Amino acid sequence: MKTTEPFTDLENEPNYTPLLNHLAPPPTAARKRLVIRVLSCITLVSLFFVLAFALIILNQKNYTRNTTDSALPEKSFRQFSQSDRLTWERTAFHFQPAKNFIYDPNGQLFHMGWYHLFYQYNPYAPVWGNMSWGHAVSKDLVNWFELPVAMVPTEWYDIEGVLSGSITVLPNGQIFALYTGNANDFSQLQCKAVPVNFSDPLLVKWVKYDSNPILYTPLGIGLKDYRDPSTVWTGPDGKHRMIMGTKRGNTGLVLVYHTTDYTNYVMLDEPLHSVPNTDMWECVDFYPVSLTNDSALDMAAYGSGIKHVIKESWEGHGMDWYSIGTYDANTDKWTPDNPDLDVGIGLRCDYGRFFASKSLYDPLKKRRITWGYVGESDSADQDLSRGWATVYNVGRTIVLDRKTGTHLLHWPVEEIDSLRHNGREFKELELEPGSIVPLDIGTATQLDIVATFKVDQDALKATSGSNDKYGCTTSSGAAERGSLGPFGVVVLADGALTELTPVYFYISKNKDGGVATHFCTDKLRSSLDYDGEKVVYGSTVPVLDDEELTMRLLVDHSIIEGFAQGGRTVITSRVYPTKAIYEEAKLLLFNNATDTSVKASLKIWQMAPAQIRPYPF
Repeated sequence: MKTTEPFTDLENEPNYTPLLNHLAPPPTAARKRLVIRVLSCITLVSLFFVLAFALIILNQKNYTRNTTDSALPEKSFRQFSQSDRLTWERTAFHFQPAKNFIYDPNGQLFHMGWYHLFYQYNPYAPVWGNMSWGHAVSKDLVNWFELPVAMVPTEWYDIEGVLSGSITVLPNGQIFALYTGNANDFSQLQCKAVPVNFSDPLLVKWVKYDSNPILYTPLGIGLKDYRDPSTVWTGPDGKHRMIMGTKRGNTGLVLVYHTTDYTNYVMLDEPLHSVPNTDMWECVDFYPVSLTNDSALDMAAYGSGIKHVIKESWEGHGMDWYSIGTYDANTDKWTPDNPDLDVGIGLRCDYGRFFASKSLYDPLKKRRITWGYVGESDSADQDLSRGWATVYNVGRTIVLDRKTGTHLLHWPVEEIDSLRHNGREFKELELEPGSIVPLDIGTATQLDIVATFKVDQDALKATSGSNDKYGCTTSSGAAERGSLGPFGVVVLADGALTELTPVYFYISKNKDGGVATHFCTDKLRSSLDYDGEKVVYGSTVPVLDDEELTMRLLVDHSIIEGFAQGGRTVITSRVYPTKAIYEEAKLLLFNNATDTSVKASLKIWQMAPAQIRPYPF
């Protein structure tokens, strides 16, 4: 097992502080610091000889002690076995099957009172392969029943994998799936399948269309660059449409197809949209958002007061990008509102480990919900040891951020609140520069945290410039100090603070007074063991003049989902502590800014586990 040394090199740089290797003294101690230093100088020599004499008598057995230990909230010496850690890493309220490997979400729909989630699944092992359509259903998007695998590779056109796709529900109640078949030569072909019984609420059994494949790769498109057909929708002109992602050269694009019978499809000459130098577009999503309220819109919605979103993914970088723009159904062309925020070069759905997302229009509550897969960041050997790999994020609603007009808001579905219990509230906690405050909340491995931060306005106005070149991903994490940050929450920390994951804000300011707020997750010290991903995730987040800084964190063993400013910027991380697990996991607040105090108010709930189990046929 590979062991990674702690990042002690950060502590030796002059502009860093050894953040979270020790706690700042309480304010009363700080006021006495000068007196203590004087007394320390007087007694230094005496203490040296006393300690030396004691060490000789005790033969140096179990007596070495770090002089900062007394400042820690609690120091943990418990050692966990690898089996303990692997068991603990399984999530409690995020969706994952009982075993094996999951990948892209597919074909979500709401049918006869059930939310259906299909997904890429290997029924045989916790690694990629044998791609099939797994299937689960839920009444509340929190508790899930696992159903039998819906489709498996059986035919020449999908023998190497029943890959991603979508499900369409027609007005007459008929349902069909479009999916990409990975053929015996690994070319990607488009296929159709239907449920055996449309009146079955669970849609357990599916059958593939006799005349598959229904679409072959177009000329000029790579045989392995043609996948993930969308849901079919009807435009204002009465024409039925389907889209699919691909690339030509290094230009990512969306193809548009028309159909009259939902089986035969004709490709239009021009793509819906394309962006040079963005490479392959896969798992493309396309949907309308309202300019006037938070109600989601069905795909067929069109007209004034509506914008349309394009979302694309690419396996090469493992990121989901989106852009907001205007769709012209007469020409089947889409134009971004801001070319600088175009698809693949502007905004991301999530700045951490979140990929291949697919959304569902929920007709029950008039909302749009999205899921992506959250991959592991450790090794495949660990996946094999666990017996499972990859989880899904908590379902997120999507609405247009009408305050900025440039961003979407991704936010946990309201049903997840039903798992909250044992809530605690902390009001107006003062965080002086360089301070850390432990929060006594009991178990800290399944949490929902809502936090608000108020920055000292005098300090904010007084600072003329503060690291205006700062970026989360290029920084040294929470240890890198600035005048106005970092400050935030530390989750999954052990008692000695050798393992920890800070989620924080960092405010940078240029000499002209311009301010940028960054939202970051620091994984540099999340694990002392086998997680080789030593990174800092994050991006900037718009903060309007009348807004306080807010974040919400969902902590669930090995996954952390962070939402800033109502979901304008989102970060999902996988972490694998070796010490900060079970009852040893701690929660803290910190302010590592040099020139500003911060007031923090929090509401923290323990989270009950969701029920994920086989359907009781």
